Amino acid sequence: MTVRNLDILFSPKSIAVVGASSRAGSIGAMVWERAVQAGFRGPVWPVNPKHVELNGQPVFRHVDDLPDAPSVAVLCTKPDTWPQLVERLGKRSTKAVVIVGTARSHGAHVPEDWTARTLAAARPHLVRIVGPTSLGIVTPAIGACLGAPACDVKAGGVAWVSGSNALTNGVLGWARARGLGFSRIVALGDEADIDSGDILDFLASDGSTRAILLAVETIQAARKFMSAARAAARNKPVLVLRTGRDDPFDRLYGAAFRRAGLVRVDSLDDLLDEIETLGIGRVAASNVATVVTSDRGVAALARDAFAAAGDELAPWPATARDAVAAALPRAEPGNPLLLGDAASPADFGAALQALAPHRETGTVFIVHAPTHSAPVADVARTLIAERRLAYRGLLACFFGCVDSATRDELHANGIPVHTTPHRLARGFARLVDFRQGRELLMQTPDGLPADVPKDIDAAQHEIREALEIGIAELNGERAARVLHRFGIAVKPGPADALTSEAIEIQTRLLNHRIFGPAFEFKTEGALGLADALHEFALPPLNPTLARDLVMRSPRSRELPAEILLNALTALSQLVCYIEEIVALRLILRVTSDSVTVYEPQLTLGAHRKPLAIVPYPRWMEETLDWRGMHITVRPIRPEDEEAHRAFVAANTAEDLRLRFFGAVRSFDHSQLARMTQIDYDREMALIVTRIGIDGTPETVGVARAIADPDNESAEFAVAARSDMKGQGLGSLLLRRIIDYAKRRGTRWMVGEALRENAGMIALARNAGFETTRTDDPGVVGFRMRLCETPQPKNIK
Repeated sequence: MTVRNLDILFSPKSIAVVGASSRAGSIGAMVWERAVQAGFRGPVWPVNPKHVELNGQPVFRHVDDLPDAPSVAVLCTKPDTWPQLVERLGKRSTKAVVIVGTARSHGAHVPEDWTARTLAAARPHLVRIVGPTSLGIVTPAIGACLGAPACDVKAGGVAWVSGSNALTNGVLGWARARGLGFSRIVALGDEADIDSGDILDFLASDGSTRAILLAVETIQAARKFMSAARAAARNKPVLVLRTGRDDPFDRLYGAAFRRAGLVRVDSLDDLLDEIETLGIGRVAASNVATVVTSDRGVAALARDAFAAAGDELAPWPATARDAVAAALPRAEPGNPLLLGDAASPADFGAALQALAPHRETGTVFIVHAPTHSAPVADVARTLIAERRLAYRGLLACFFGCVDSATRDELHANGIPVHTTPHRLARGFARLVDFRQGRELLMQTPDGLPADVPKDIDAAQHEIREALEIGIAELNGERAARVLHRFGIAVKPGPADALTSEAIEIQTRLLNHRIFGPAFEFKTEGALGLADALHEFALPPLNPTLARDLVMRSPRSRELPAEILLNALTALSQLVCYIEEIVALRLILRVTSDSVTVYEPQLTLGAHRKPLAIVPYPRWMEETLDWRGMHITVRPIRPEDEEAHRAFVAANTAEDLRLRFFGAVRSFDHSQLARMTQIDYDREMALIVTRIGIDGTPETVGVARAIADPDNESAEFAVAARSDMKGQGLGSLLLRRIIDYAKRRGTRWMVGEALRENAGMIALARNAGFETTRTDDPGVVGFRMRLCETPQPKNIK
């Protein structure tokens, strides 16, 4: 995991401002003022040898003089002081430091690399660094302001993450003027240590954050980012704005965001609107909506806005139409629901009551221009009183004619307020995009099987043999032979003249500097005037992911779906299975009943960047006859969620308490998704399955291992179903998860158990773990050395 010590950063017990000052306009003065005014309940200690007191508080000369180790220190000092300060703070057990200053050169003189020295000083003490050049970290709910934002921040449900200080300040000012707040504010600065991937990792399971808004220009580590983004998007909406549209690989970033389940927005306005929609509202899953209004012109405007955004107004069942007609005889039942010019606030409430039993009508949108018979404030009070009737959520648009007190009251009751129907519709469209994107997250294409098929083995041998004799390019017959082993038909010679029935897809694989292997697909539009398709895709692909790619082409109806999807999947397998292919070019000729490859060219190399997304590790699957049972041991998959729910339910309350260190009844979807939709790069969950009495697979045991960012240690946990205990499944799983960690090059395997969990303690000891003390006398620790020093990960 990459969230080490981030909990301390966001929930500090004490804060030190090193370089705190009273000099107007200085960084130290701004940081100190914000820290004091934010209302933090714990101690906030100023450190500066030049001052005796600040705001009536005594100032400490050095960090060594502080009465205790601060949870977090904010450095407002010169770069040459950072390494020593971080080292001293680390020795005192401070676990997080925010660096507000900059180490960049502003003249001819190039400063020493103080950032690198600071990271080196932090590493032995596991101190996490935010910045340099960070505006800071803010957790408004506890009054923790670790930096110098331009204004105070109200608490809310949306997290903001950006590398830009100026953009962050602008967003904070915009939100403050509208009475909106945030769960977390993160201005990353230079991302020398903590980057956007780390923050997404933390926010994925942060209970105070309902949605995440991310503004990025580039990504530091693609595999870590994709792992964290996928984990976050499984639990909550993540919207991303990327600057740099002129980048020739901007489409690749878009493909990566989509694959990770992120919703990309085109403008800052769109991103800001989501602070309203997601931070205030409790909008349930729905792809359709019902608009309620009083005016015919407003109804037409709302309908046009929804059509422009690609949204769908819900088709009403006859029962809903009849219910509305009975409750509102003067209204025109339909979608939009037109209440009439003389509508009263009570009519809006009656509409919500009539629609409530008919969930097919979707999310309710109140779009209202103020009238004499229905003032905005009165309509708002009615919506607040009846809000629970809107099962799929409730959003409002009052055309900007809402006073701040009424707006704040609507916000307090979970009702977002937009200024125009257009913004309302676009906000809803992004929620729909999020729900659809989550379906792609369930796709985990297979990696190599345990027993590599002969054709794949032969292709790998041929490629490696070519490299050994100095051949770096394969084309013609040699390239065709390799492709043929993956079921890809190649026609010799140059491509024939293109007929009107065929479509050519120019296909290449590139080894991108950030994302590693990536496909680029291009087709020309009518008369070659425009691209009908220009998309990037990250391997591994399967037919479902390939279909998502193809359906974005305007000519998708002309493409033979099944044949083309299989061809794209086969190309992905070729790239994933043979790591020596660093680039390829070919033409896919697609007709109504065939897909043929022309002019293939494979570029070979001993090294290429790793895949940004790790395939499902099929090579770890194992089938055994175990004590009279036929079982399978394999990594967990997303589709195991229901079986895992049944596995938890089949355990006794006492076994669940011992496993989770407290009373547990069940897990909701988001928790089960976190357990089953893992990223195989950074964690592993091995399950034991068998065929149940109803003929479907059932889960009877699970072992997990989650490694830290440095691969120094991995924390493990093992559980067998209550009625399967005592049959050796725990021992079987523990041995395999230890082998996995050794193969990964992890130095230590660690774990914990409640002291009364005699079975787990005996299992760990029998496997070779030594027991250790923990801070909790009721908890026993375990550890086992797997190798002398952390090794690079070498999992297939």
